[in-house]
Amino acid sequence: MSSQTLTYAGGAEEIIARWMKRRRPFQISDESIDLTQDLAPLRASLLPESAAEPQGERGTFALKSSMIAPEFSGLSELAFLNARLIALLRRAEPPAGAACLFRRLWAEESPHLLTQLDLRWQVSSAMTFADHGTVGSEQALGASLKMLFGLIKLYEFERLFTGLAPEEPHRFGKRSPAPMPLAMDQYSLNNGGLDLALLAPLYLQAEQAPVLKPLALSLLDALNAEDGTIFRRLAIMKQRRAKARNPEEKSR
Repeated sequence: MSSQTLTYAGGAEEIIARWMKRRRPFQISDESIDLTQDLAPLRASLLPESAAEPQGERGTFALKSSMIAPEFSGLSELAFLNARLIALLRRAEPPAGAACLFRRLWAEESPHLLTQLDLRWQVSSAMTFADHGTVGSEQALGASLKMLFGLIKLYEFERLFTGLAPEEPHRFGKRSPAPMPLAMDQYSLNNGGLDLALLAPLYLQAEQAPVLKPLALSLLDALNAEDGTIFRRLAIMKQRRAKARNPEEKSR
């Protein structure tokens, strides 16, 4: 196979190298973050309005923190700490203790964090458990959520280029006869259960990961309520197909 036929011409070596480049460690000063601090005062303290322009040198954790801060103006210092820890843990060589503090936040302050974080930061938090949760159930559930929401983001972004609104399902008459990639069978609108096979195990995994469970269930419930994803569109298409095949159902 020639390199011109590959999405990533260098294969695994290129993919890993490009990923690692994005994970270069921050330059961190000793006072950047207290990894042993008491969490209770941070829950009660609100982050003041931040400077309009980010502050700090390029490549420093101080600059990254100042870029995040405006999103948390008026929210708790605890929610801001969670975001800063995520930023650290996404890079290589995070400070010793950062992962432990991140997990302690969710073990001790999950109800508070869920009231403070929007869904984007909830997704980022869940993804962080993939690499920094406890080995076993937490990392397994975190990895599953990371893959699920990562692929949803990629797919839903690309779909916007069709010109269709996220909540608008495809019409049956425009279906392409092209084969599926990787020689996969097509999904069956009549009897397919791949959506359930993807989602149901996550609910079950959450029962085995008590620290991550509240966050995981919050995200899965939000996904279930969202009307602009592939899951909702396929559900609507299934209903339309069923009505088309059943005249009695269609007339009700």
